[in-house]
Amino acid sequence: MNTPIKTAIIAFGAAGKFMHAPFIKTQPEHYEVIAVVERHKEDSRELFPNAKIARSLDEVLAMKELELIIITTPNDTHFPYAKAALLAGKHVVVDKPFTITSAEALELIELSKKVDKVISVFQNRRYVTDFLTIKRLLHNKLLGEVHEFEAHYDRYRPEAKPNAWREEPAPGSGILYDLGAHLIDQAFYLFGLPEEITADIRMQRSHARTVDNFELKLGYDHKKVILKSGMLVREPGPRYMIHGDIGSFIKYGEDPQEVFLRAGKLPTEVPNWGMEDESIYGLIHTDISGHTFNEKYPSVKGDYGYYYENLYKTLREDAPLRERPEHAYNVIKLIELAEESNAKKATIKCSGFIDVPYPRD
Repeated sequence: MNTPIKTAIIAFGAAGKFMHAPFIKTQPEHYEVIAVVERHKEDSRELFPNAKIARSLDEVLAMKELELIIITTPNDTHFPYAKAALLAGKHVVVDKPFTITSAEALELIELSKKVDKVISVFQNRRYVTDFLTIKRLLHNKLLGEVHEFEAHYDRYRPEAKPNAWREEPAPGSGILYDLGAHLIDQAFYLFGLPEEITADIRMQRSHARTVDNFELKLGYDHKKVILKSGMLVREPGPRYMIHGDIGSFIKYGEDPQEVFLRAGKLPTEVPNWGMEDESIYGLIHTDISGHTFNEKYPSVKGDYGYYYENLYKTLREDAPLRERPEHAYNVIKLIELAEESNAKKATIKCSGFIDVPYPRD
């Protein structure tokens, strides 16, 4: 079957409008949006003029022709909405984080198997320039055996953002679930599941009501992985620092896609979509075939749209699912372990993961 997948987007806030809709809109041969849930507005008409504007999830679930539901609502709704969609016989994409608890994540995994429907989590940070470049470096062993990996995902927001549910003191709020979900998934993708964790989780800003700073140290056999994020970083340092036994890679700067998306640009409207400017290429210092290199390393093209291209191949061509729900379960499990480590002010052993493979291409 090569017909477009009949799709609904559940909510058209920032995530739905800027992170998902542009890549559905620009893949019309793969996806047809037939409904969008907007409780009060009709902003989606600009991109999807023929789609039904629904006011509730139930209204959409009743559409028999619907195949795929994309959930972009606040974190505490992910579990009940995804469960309802699976029970209604729909495939499901959930924006990260998957759920608030690992128990909820496991229930959705088991339910998806029972009803024989795909559930996947939108890990778009697998498809940014810096991560794809790092994948290539490590695959080609250009740094040798990696012994230390440090990744940052920082922002500068000294004041509280008005009406931001992510800054409310509620389950699943704060940057550990938000930005942390990206960093943890990247670490697991590159290095697998850790043996231990030491976590420092804080509320740094005087007005903070939920987590706005964290540092996670993941222990492997001979490898240390450090993941950091904060909301008081006005002058960013390197996003990535990787040190191996024959070389290092240092990377500044941010993937360009989000800036264009939040400005309302579609991927088809921007020349060289997902390409970084040479000024923020990473620096590699290594030895290759007896020669020393200390120079800029060209970044690989990024594209969040790869996620939806891969998903289409799974749903229509029976290709293996790349963003598996078990991957997302492991992210939530580590967040729970990080909270335990922070509460105990101690390094703790990691357990409770689901041992499943991560893509290697």
